[in-house]
Parts: sequence; structure tokens; C-alpha cells
Amino acid sequence: MFLKMSLRILPLSLLVITLFTGCSEYQKVLKEDNVKAKYELAEKFYNEGDFKRAQRLFEQIAPKYVGKPQGERVMFFFASTYYNNKEFYLAGYQFERFVKSYPKSDKIQEASFLGAKSYYMLSPKYSLDQTDTDKALSKLQTFINTYPESEYFDEANTIARELTSKKERKQIEIAKQFNKLGEFNLVILVSAIKALDNFVADNPGSIYREEALYYRIEATTNLAINSTDDKKKERLEEAQASYNNLLKYYPESRFKKKADDLAEKIQKGLGQFQESK
Repeated sequence: MFLKMSLRILPLSLLVITLFTGCSEYQKVLKEDNVKAKYELAEKFYNEGDFKRAQRLFEQIAPKYVGKPQGERVMFFFASTYYNNKEFYLAGYQFERFVKSYPKSDKIQEASFLGAKSYYMLSPKYSLDQTDTDKALSKLQTFINTYPESEYFDEANTIARELTSKKERKQIEIAKQFNKLGEFNLVILVSAIKALDNFVADNPGSIYREEALYYRIEATTNLAINSTDDKKKERLEEAQASYNNLLKYYPESRFKKKADDLAEKIQKGLGQFQESK
């Protein structure tokens, strides 16, 4: 029984010894000035998926390889360690440096894509500031235009569409917020209509286009109903045109029931002008 227990403990002991030896080697090489030893150990860690320790070593030796044949390889690995460690700001920056430093590299497509994807990974939810989203979209579009035959082309297109939809959602939510606030302030309601018009014009293929067309009916109807008599008829007619526009493009719209309810109010308001004649 003692022998069986010893055999079970032995592999664990070997693992502990291996890890201890690896840590000792890492600490030793880290403190030395032997650039070649650091390079070899950094690449070993990188290939094993130990990106934390690989990054520390590449960080030390990267300046030593500037202008040397191995510099391209070191710089790419260095940028990749940041990406794999989910340090996406630094990954984006390092990949940008790589692209500028080695424009003819065999890794140029991968570096360009991963640089753009780093900013994609930083893109926040739609309600927050979209600076990183804009940067990611710019870099993705450059990549798509430059490398249409790349193996990363389809993924670049997919995440570019995702980011575009995120920005569109932010726009439509702002317009809807204007619309809601406009129930108590007609000036804001005018801003809502303008925002919705701009959205439809700027995003003709958006998945939120139907929604924007519906909220334009809601905004123009509320504006018309609450307008003074000298402006009411013209604004009711504009609301009617908004309703017609929605059904023109989306005859089976998911907003049809709500739009029909608004259309009844519009017709009732227009009917008053006909009676007055």
C-alpha cells in the first residue's frame, strides 16, 4: 500500500520540481544580461502559452533587436503577448508599431488585423463613449480595403458590421430619448425629428431603419397635435406622410399596430380641418 501511495505522489513531486526549476531558470535569465538566452526562453514560454513571462522577457530584449534580422520576429511576438494577455490598448499600440516598422513583413496582414481587433475588444457597450469603436472601424475598413484576399477578411467584415450596428444603436437611442423628452418640450421634439431624419439618411441599410421610421411617425404626430392652429394642418400632413413612408418600406411592420393607432389620431385631426371648410 505504501508503494502505491508513493507511485501516486511521485508524478506530483515531479511536477512541483519542474515548476520550481522553470521558475528558477526564469528568474535567473531575467536578471542576466544574456540577450540570446532571454530570446530563447521568451520564445519557449510563448510557444507554451505562458504569455506573462514571455512578455516580460520580450520587453527587456526588444530594444536590443531593433535593426537586426530577429527584430521583426521579436516585435511581433512582443505585440502578440499583449494581445494574448488581454492588454488590448498596448496590443493595439505595439501592432501599429510593427506595421509601420515592417511594412513588407510576412506577418503584416495578421498584425494589421490583430491591431484593429485589439480596438474592437476595447469597444464598450453602445451607451458609452465610442472613441475606441471609431478607431477599430477605421482600422478594420483600412484592412478590408487593403487585403480583400486575406484569410482574416471575413472575420474583419463580421466584426465591422457588429461595431457599425453598435454605433447605429447609440444614434437611434439618442433620437428616441429626444422623442420621449419632446412630450414635454416641442423644441426637443423638433430635434428628435431631425435626428431621426439624419439617421435614416446616413444609415440606409441599418437594422434600426424600420424603428427610426416608426418613431418619426410618433414624433411628428405629437408635434402636430400640440402645435398652434396655424401650424397644425401642415404638421398633421407631415405625420401622415411619415406613416405612409413606414408602410411603403415595411408593409408588415412590427410597429404597424402602434402606427395605425397614431394614424387614427392624424386622420381625426385632419378631419377637423375638413369640417371647418
